[in-house]
Amino acid sequence: MNQVKAKKHLGQHFLTDESIAKDIADTLSLEGYDNVLEIGPGMGVLTKYLLEKPTTTYVIEIDTESVEYLNAHYPKLHGKIISKDFLKYDINEVFKGQPFAITGNFPYNISSQIVFKCLDLREQVPEFSGMFQKEVAERICSKKGSKVYGILSVLVQAFYEAEYLFTVHEHVFNPPPKVKSGVLRLRRKADFHLPCNEKLFFTVVKTGFQQRRKTLRNSLKSFNLSDNLKEDTIFDLRPEQLTVEQFIELTQKIEAHAV
Repeated sequence: MNQVKAKKHLGQHFLTDESIAKDIADTLSLEGYDNVLEIGPGMGVLTKYLLEKPTTTYVIEIDTESVEYLNAHYPKLHGKIISKDFLKYDINEVFKGQPFAITGNFPYNISSQIVFKCLDLREQVPEFSGMFQKEVAERICSKKGSKVYGILSVLVQAFYEAEYLFTVHEHVFNPPPKVKSGVLRLRRKADFHLPCNEKLFFTVVKTGFQQRRKTLRNSLKSFNLSDNLKEDTIFDLRPEQLTVEQFIELTQKIEAHAV
């Protein structure tokens, strides 16, 4: 097998520029963990450089043709190829609660879902890097007041330092996507446990942004806020006007006034 044919339904666009693959592999600090998980390795253009690192590289790949290619071309991966759907698979069947970093050239159609699953695994994932559609990478790293600042921005930045690293143009893929790509890096904060109910925090952020043009007084009506709490000036704001810290403060106030 010489090549894997890109499959549209899997959102496959194979990176062909080796220098970009090496740059993505080099985004990881490799501190505080022994294992790296690459999601969607395809034909291994990034995998090749991860295997040079002093960590153990695992790959998870849903495409059976790619799995066959990787088995044939990367003997170092034998026993470390997980032929599963990352979004549906319990990755702790492999990692058993141990820390691991996540990286990859992520399929654009599921990249946000991958980030949400990473957040679910935040106790184990000290680092996360990889390539997204450019606008998604920018959204994850954006700050309050930006038009693209939203649920992903707040939830990611509550637990991780988010850094947009560089832009990748369409012509370095086969087949070329119709959009530019962006590479980002997330490094978990030293203290990544929030001083509020974290489940409630997720709910407050998601509910607030579902009606992002409304003030929080209106968008959070489903919380049955007390009249006293609704007088707080924070409820005069729209969700994109709040920093991560203010969302934490908002969650604390809702929690304190819960009936």
